[in-house]
Amino acid sequence: MFGIVRPCSHRLGENLKTQWMAHLCGLCLALRGDHGQFARIVTNYDGLLISVLTEAQAERAGWRRRTAGPCPLRGMRTASVAQGEGARLAAAVSLVLASAKVRDHVADGDGLLAHRPVALAARRVADGWGRAGERSGSAVGFDTALLVDAVDRQVGIEALAGPETPILTVTEPTETATAAAFAHTAVLAGRPGNAEPLAEVGRLFGRLAHLLDAVEDKEADAASGAWNPLTATGTSLGEARRLADDALRGIRLALREVEFTDGKLAHLLLAHELGRSVDRVFGTHPYGGEPPRLEKRGFWAGCAVAVGLCCTCKVCCADEFEGPWSRRRREGCCNCDGNCCDACECCECCECCECCECCDCGV
Repeated sequence: MFGIVRPCSHRLGENLKTQWMAHLCGLCLALRGDHGQFARIVTNYDGLLISVLTEAQAERAGWRRRTAGPCPLRGMRTASVAQGEGARLAAAVSLVLASAKVRDHVADGDGLLAHRPVALAARRVADGWGRAGERSGSAVGFDTALLVDAVDRQVGIEALAGPETPILTVTEPTETATAAAFAHTAVLAGRPGNAEPLAEVGRLFGRLAHLLDAVEDKEADAASGAWNPLTATGTSLGEARRLADDALRGIRLALREVEFTDGKLAHLLLAHELGRSVDRVFGTHPYGGEPPRLEKRGFWAGCAVAVGLCCTCKVCCADEFEGPWSRRRREGCCNCDGNCCDACECCECCECCECCECCDCGV
């Protein structure tokens, strides 16, 4: 499972956790239902945001549900899952973007993909996902050519990027693709007036996704000699953090312009959990600073520290702890500070983004 918005169940609370799982399982089952079991591998946390946004705007939020059968990932329990056009759009976007990601790895010759037979097989899979995403997108009125065009332009932009290239030039294709997908949720929900602010939310979300991916991969890319947008354009981590913080503020402001029927989950994920994702990726580094260079622990030393953390319950109960191998700051699983408003309970007493008036999410 991948994606930058990975909420903790303790912060979601029981009601929002149930809703979130309904969309996650709905995306997975939409992939399986339209494209077969193997397509479920592209299920991701960020893709379900499209399903969440579609339902949040619908006149009767939560009505498009069905009971799914037992699943090993749910402990062999049944569950109420999201279905309908929102889940199918999420599936289409996930397939097209996963196809692009695989083709990108093939082009770079990453890992096993450096071997021709493996690369050929991966390319066939990617092409199949691309065609499947196009069919699903067409079924819900979404032109996936917008996504494909963005991916194709990305390759050309990266080839020409250098130290004088603004980093936002590199992130533009991703921004354009996510803006189109987010805006189409307004069409599916019958709220055309929401298309413009949701396009802005999507654009800035795409920027964040690209930046955070670049930050997370920076050291590994340097070690392997792979292309990285921050390194190629000479963008510092401090500048990347500034752009990320600006994008977060822009998303929160744009959300205020969206008319939701029930926007609690959408607000929690995009206004709160997205901020946590930024903090997690950048660690404890101050706004303008570079990260401290920590020597990583070896495998066995890290194992010993991991055992100690588990035996002392720090992994679950500590406010924060040092990663056993990476030595980076990690947050305890059960830790919940003021930023999440006690599982966003403030949303119980006011309308969606107005809850930012009674919590410290930064707006």
